[in-house]
Amino acid sequence: MRKFSLLFAVLALSLVTGVGATRSFAQSEAAAVEFSTTIQPASLHADLRRVSALAEPDPTPAGPAPAAPANPEGPRRLGVGVKISLLGIGGEAAVALTKRINVRGGGNFFNYSHSFDKDGITYDGQLAFRSAEAHLDLFPFAGGFHVSPGLLFYNGNNINAGATVGAGQTFTLGGVTYSSSAANPVTGRAKLDFNKAAPMLTIGFGNLIPRNRRRWSLSTEFGVAYTGAPKASLALQGTACTVPAAICVNAASDATVQSNIQSEVAKVNHDVSAIKIWPIASFGFGVNF
Repeated sequence: MRKFSLLFAVLALSLVTGVGATRSFAQSEAAAVEFSTTIQPASLHADLRRVSALAEPDPTPAGPAPAAPANPEGPRRLGVGVKISLLGIGGEAAVALTKRINVRGGGNFFNYSHSFDKDGITYDGQLAFRSAEAHLDLFPFAGGFHVSPGLLFYNGNNINAGATVGAGQTFTLGGVTYSSSAANPVTGRAKLDFNKAAPMLTIGFGNLIPRNRRRWSLSTEFGVAYTGAPKASLALQGTACTVPAAICVNAASDATVQSNIQSEVAKVNHDVSAIKIWPIASFGFGVNF
């Protein structure tokens, strides 16, 4: 009887222990199922991606901010303009070499007609301006003020006049008085020429290619060109008669008449010998590209 009671107690203890273990295992499994249903896979993956993104370094390397894009027009290097000066009406063009240096060239023209009498000879004169020039424009202060050495490399400026003496009219050559023949009146041509090239120096304000990128420009210039003394010439033809002897000769070939003509030309050359420097003053308007 004692043995049976002991065996029964052992069996009862084993049963209680097994049931507790089974219940404990069941509770653990239920908790796992509940955890798995509470945390969804999609949510877990999104969280992992956010954490990964925060952990990864920025692939863009640190550095200075990108420079502003260059001006699509590019630097302006050519300017053209028109001007009015004591050399006539002209046009010019300039090319920029550096920030403070331009090369500039241009041409001028002008015509003016006027008639006048001198020593009994009527002159139908025409003043003709024809010239071409080149300059090196230097801008010492990087502004509009410039100093421009240059060259008047073609100087076609001249005064050209037709000479006539009416039939029976008297005229004087070299202090000698003649009469123009009624049958073959005296005619001819007179001319005043300048040196064909002349150095120049001018100063002024304005730039055909403004460095501040303005499209339009105004300019003024003052200076001188060393043209040298002009040279006069006179050629006559027809019949000239002495007064009062009335000895008529061919003005184009008679030595005395030619000598008197040269004497007259020498007087004119002496009178204009002081005109060795031609003044320069101009005003211009330009556009650049």
